[in-house]
Amino acid sequence: MDPTVVTWALIVWGVITVAPLAAVQFVFLLSPNGTRSKEWLIGEGEDWRDRTHFRLSLGAAWAVWLVAVPLFVVGGIGIVAGEEWGYLLFGASGAISLYINIILWFTEKAYVYPSRGPLRYFTYYWGFFVYWGAAAVIYCSLRLGGVDV
Repeated sequence: MDPTVVTWALIVWGVITVAPLAAVQFVFLLSPNGTRSKEWLIGEGEDWRDRTHFRLSLGAAWAVWLVAVPLFVVGGIGIVAGEEWGYLLFGASGAISLYINIILWFTEKAYVYPSRGPLRYFTYYWGFFVYWGAAAVIYCSLRLGGVDV
């Protein structure tokens, strides 16, 4: 399963999408109550709504570093090597991105959207993760199903 132009586009788009998120989550893990962490994750001048909100965000940060990033990196390596397992792992990282950002639509939109505005919110802060996740899942499913895309 040799990589196609679509494969490379998804990998590059994924790196552009996932790398800054991973960096923000890493900063959050280093300084969970830091001003920068709060501003990057929930919006400028906003504070955690309650302890549950904080714990959800902290759990998401750990999940990014323990599950999503390794799946993305190893899956990307597998795709470039033309291995089926690479598509499986890369598709799994896309599914995680899609899943968590549907949750974040309900838990963060009220705070992040007003702070960032609709253009930034529906592109980078929420949208790219959903769009890339859906594209990665669909593409990897098609490739594993034998469709040459």
